[in-house]
Amino acid sequence: MNRTAFASALLLVTAGLAVPPSAVSAAPAAPPDSSFQKVTLNDFPGEPMSLAVLPDLRVLHTSRTGEVRIHDPRTGLNTLAADIPVYEHDEEGLQGVAIDPNFAQNKWVYLYYSPPMDTPVDDPATPGVNEGDAPETGTEADWQRFKGALRLSRFKLDGMKLNLASEQQIIDVPTDRGICCHVGGQIDFDSKGNLYLSTGDDTNPFASDGYIPIDERADRHPAYDAQRTSANTNDLRGKLLRIKVKAGGGYTVPAGNLFKQGTAQTRPEIYAMGLRNAFRFAVDRRTDNVYVGDYSPDASSPDPERGPAGHGRWMLVDKPANYGWPYCVTPTIAYRDYDFATGESGAKFNCKRPVNDSPHNTGKRVLPPVEQPEVWYAAAPSAEFPQLGTGGISPMGGPAYDYDGTSTSRTRWPAYYDGVPLFYEWSRDYIKEFRLDEDGDVTDIRPVAPSLVVDNPMDMEFGPDGALYVLEYGDGYFAENPDAQLSRIDFVRGNRTPIPKISGTPTVGQAPLTVAFSSAGTTDPDGDKLSYAWDFNADGSVDSTAPNASWTFPENGSYTPTLKVTDRTGRSASASLPLVVGPTAPVVEFVAPEAGQPFQFGQTVAYEVKVTDDLPVDCSRVKVTYVLGHDEHGHPLSTSTGCSGTIPTFLDGGHSGADNLTAVFVAEYTDAPTDPGVPPQSASATVVLDPTPVAGLAG
Repeated sequence: MNRTAFASALLLVTAGLAVPPSAVSAAPAAPPDSSFQKVTLNDFPGEPMSLAVLPDLRVLHTSRTGEVRIHDPRTGLNTLAADIPVYEHDEEGLQGVAIDPNFAQNKWVYLYYSPPMDTPVDDPATPGVNEGDAPETGTEADWQRFKGALRLSRFKLDGMKLNLASEQQIIDVPTDRGICCHVGGQIDFDSKGNLYLSTGDDTNPFASDGYIPIDERADRHPAYDAQRTSANTNDLRGKLLRIKVKAGGGYTVPAGNLFKQGTAQTRPEIYAMGLRNAFRFAVDRRTDNVYVGDYSPDASSPDPERGPAGHGRWMLVDKPANYGWPYCVTPTIAYRDYDFATGESGAKFNCKRPVNDSPHNTGKRVLPPVEQPEVWYAAAPSAEFPQLGTGGISPMGGPAYDYDGTSTSRTRWPAYYDGVPLFYEWSRDYIKEFRLDEDGDVTDIRPVAPSLVVDNPMDMEFGPDGALYVLEYGDGYFAENPDAQLSRIDFVRGNRTPIPKISGTPTVGQAPLTVAFSSAGTTDPDGDKLSYAWDFNADGSVDSTAPNASWTFPENGSYTPTLKVTDRTGRSASASLPLVVGPTAPVVEFVAPEAGQPFQFGQTVAYEVKVTDDLPVDCSRVKVTYVLGHDEHGHPLSTSTGCSGTIPTFLDGGHSGADNLTAVFVAEYTDAPTDPGVPPQSASATVVLDPTPVAGLAG
């Protein structure tokens, strides 16, 4: 991309992104919100992470805890396609999902996940010690036991099930387990069949006052130094990787990456480096441009002794490049070096010639110059990009729409969006369109259907039908939140899709259990007469066509009765009601801590969890996670096992200026029913503690 016109482009964006007609043809007015409809596909997606739309419009979507679900629009059913065993400490687990470019022929599904391996985990018999937490200080021998990996593999999809025995391992990315954070992993392909994988910097930011984590002290866990990963030319973390998958698994490296194969102290898989946590990106297969959103550090304001406030970034990556983390935000916005042993600041880093002199660096000392991102913004109002608003900083690189004028799909988006990349903000709950000039610079930013609610959008992808499929995390921490969902945003032509509702009475009991189901609340926006199709046992056949119906479940087990409603034009939608016949679900409560109790970061918090169940309670199945809550998101920092115990909370008075920080404790319990065919049932509880101001305490 031509960057010589950057100063001119900056002049345009600082004036509100107004571009004279001679420079760029003005885009027509955006379609009104009334032209779009959001259709819910799955209200129960687990803790949602990533999605992939299949050629037949089925939708795969993953949960961090290992579940792969599949939505079938033909039946409306949502089926568990696989449950992958994963390591779940802090943010690890099942991350990205993608399908092969030749999926219609080969049925390959790609997953990026944390295999359990032999990593230490907490022992519930020792409530005062958490063996699953890596020590923050120590020696290499202390940390070696926590060396792990995130694994990219592919599996065959057989019908509605993922065949785990068909796994072909492709690449392992090393991780330092037992300590937070940043392990994001998105997967996509370009037009040549090259696979791209984004990786986080695997670095703990919570003792750096919200600025750059470059702690080089010999007894400090290396995970506090992002120079060992993002700024390391010989490490796969904090990167955008580009590889070619081999027929039997494994990979080769295509020409044209950042470092030529065989170059000393480099990894040839690296396409772009200097990324903090490029959680979401998308490849435009018409141009092979990669649209990348990179997450921000946490400082809410600049510090002349440390550097700039946290900035989120969006890049159009069309060539190998270094994007500067942890030294620079842009070529002209640099952090200052900082000695964590003495607390003294050094000089600003040289963005034209960054030097990685960390003792944790195994790569080149002199790095490529820092590339200019197309968009950069902080929590405060942006002079360059005012359309982005204010608030949390959680940038997501969305897809560019590929309009097909020959398509007969009634839900396809219009030509107005053709070739336009989407940008979405996890913490600000919106989708924007980025208008680019011929050099790839952003000339205008416009809202996309702003009246439609997207609650913490986690992933999105245009399907073969031209509709936008969206996975939403909802409000909450590391659980299936009440407003989490898989949805589809349609462009409306003529009629709208009906909106189904389902309820049942009773929803608990032993088999044989007769449940009366109701469609009360189901509506059609156009007032059309609706037809009803009930599938009570998920066998794909219609069990009733009445608006309300009853069904007897003869055996204990897990069921997902589903109602599909169809209007006179054939538009349909479905709703499900997860139902477990047999033992009742447990009830989980915190005895301690209690919301509102005095608390400061740095304390060790004692917890006690009460579980009520109709089966014997096994305290070894209780898991309590400590999450650092920051604005609307959180980072899980530690997990303990048992009905009681203690969890230390970190002390970092400068983290984001100590603004909007909370200590969140999430207790989960999964029982172990003995009835064959009855899956374990889970429940959770959450307590949020706000820090109590104390005179003399930092922050």
